[in-house]
Amino acid sequence: MDLDRTVRVGLCATCRHAREVPTPKALYWLCGLSGHDPRFPKYPRLPVLACDGYDAGRPETKAERYEE
Repeated sequence: MDLDRTVRVGLCATCRHAREVPTPKALYWLCGLSGHDPRFPKYPRLPVLACDGYDAGRPETKAERYEE
């Protein structure tokens, strides 16, 4: 994991619920918990420094979703 990216993104960079959402102009981080729990914002303000839903793991990339 790139340390600079972890600093910029915060906990989402190492959370299994997080998903990278690339667009032509920016890279957004989608919180997978937001789909069923209103306490979690869909696209949290970064860096996320504290989160009740944080679960250490590797975030899923767009490419990995289509490999299954």
